[in-house]
Amino acid sequence: MNTLTVKAPAISCGHCVKTIQTEVAELTGVQAVKADEKTKMVTINFDSPATKEAIEKLMSEIGYPVEK
Repeated sequence: MNTLTVKAPAISCGHCVKTIQTEVAELTGVQAVKADEKTKMVTINFDSPATKEAIEKLMSEIGYPVEK
């Protein structure tokens, strides 16, 4: 299992957290998603076919681009 931890500066409330957790969890291969409103960090546990690139692309598409 792979773990990706990213910063998503656009997180501002509980609704943001719920949206990220719901949308990213729908990607095939994603096992768990934990977003934190205070730190603006998102941790994703995933296996193939999910990839770091696909997760980051989806985060951007739903309005929460990751900080590089």
